[in-house]
Amino acid sequence: MRFQLFKRAIPPLLGLDISSTSVKLLELGLSGDRYRVESYAVVPLPEHAVEEKNITDVEAVGAAIQRAVHRAGTRTKQAAVAVAGSAVITKIITMPANMSDDEMDDQIRLEADQYIPYPMEEVSLDFEVIGPSERGENMVDVLLAASRSENVDVRVAALEVAGLSAKIVDVEAFAMEAAFSLLGHQLPDNGVGKTIAVVDVGATMTTLSVSHNFKVIYTREQVFGGKQLTDEIMRRYGLSYEEAGLAKKQGGLPDNYEPEVLQPFKEAMIQQVSRSLQFFFSSSQHNSVDHVVLAGGCAAIPGVDAMIEDKLGITTSVANPFANMSLGPRINQDTIRKDASTLMIACGLALRRFSER
Repeated sequence: MRFQLFKRAIPPLLGLDISSTSVKLLELGLSGDRYRVESYAVVPLPEHAVEEKNITDVEAVGAAIQRAVHRAGTRTKQAAVAVAGSAVITKIITMPANMSDDEMDDQIRLEADQYIPYPMEEVSLDFEVIGPSERGENMVDVLLAASRSENVDVRVAALEVAGLSAKIVDVEAFAMEAAFSLLGHQLPDNGVGKTIAVVDVGATMTTLSVSHNFKVIYTREQVFGGKQLTDEIMRRYGLSYEEAGLAKKQGGLPDNYEPEVLQPFKEAMIQQVSRSLQFFFSSSQHNSVDHVVLAGGCAAIPGVDAMIEDKLGITTSVANPFANMSLGPRINQDTIRKDASTLMIACGLALRRFSER
C-alpha cells in the first residue's frame, strides 16, 4: 500500500512537529476568510527520546504527544507529521502530461530505482506534479520524494501510542515552505521577487531554507542548536537537563548568565547563520539575500535578530506565522506570540488541512 507523503488532508487535522526536545501541536480552522488557531501545545521530551531528529524512544514520544493533546484540549484524532529533510531524497523528474495519477504512480515505481539508492521494499515514496516542463510541450515536472520506511513507521507508531492516526507524512522543508507563505507581510515588498533566508535554529540542528519568490531553492542542515546553551547552563550552574531547560525559558539564573553564557552563545549563533549563508552563496548564482527570517526555539532569544542584522548587514526578523490569524477561545495571545517562531513546521503541517491535491 502506498503511503502518501503528499496526501490531501481531510479536516480536522493536527500539525505535529516532533523535534529533538519537544512535541509541538497545532490545529488550525477558518474564521471567515482568515485562518484561526483552534488549539496548540508545546510539551518537552525526555532527554535522548529523539536524537538529531531520529526517534529513539517511541513510547516516550507517544506519551509526550498524548500530553500535548490533553493540554491543547483538542478531540481531533488525525495528524500530519514530518520527516527531516536529511532523511528524504527528492528529485524532479519529467513525465508525460497525459498520464493519470495511477499511471504515473506505476511508471515512477518502475523507474524509481534509478533515483533511490535503497531497495524499493524499504522505501515510502510519493510524488506531486509541479507543472509544465521546459523539456517539452506534452511533459510535466514531477517532484518525487522518498524516505526509508522506518523513518515513516516510527512516527506512525508514536502517534498510535498517543491514540492518533497519521493521515499525512510530509517533509519538514515542505512544511516550512507552506508556513513561510504566511510571512509575506513581514518581508520587504511583501516577499515578491525577493530572496529570503529562513534560518531555523532548533535544539540540535540549524536548517537554512532559502526561498525566491516563496519557492524553496536551497536547503542545508548543520549540527548546531539550543541544546548547546542548555548543556552549558547545566555545566555552569549544576542543574539537571529539565531544570536548565526551564531556567533558559523562564529566567532566574545568576547575574553572570547574560554576559558569560548567553552572549557567547548568541555570537556562536550569528557565526552559524553567516556560515550557512556562505555555503549557499558558494553553491548558487546568488551572492546576497534580501532578508533573514529566524525560526526555531533560539529565534526567541531577546535581541538576537538585531545582532544578526547589525553583524551581517541584512534586515532580520523573527518568524510569526500567526500575525494575521484570529485566535480561538482557548488560545492565550501572549503565550502563542512567545512560541510563534518555534511553531513554523507545526503550522505548515496544520495547513495541509486546506491544501489541494
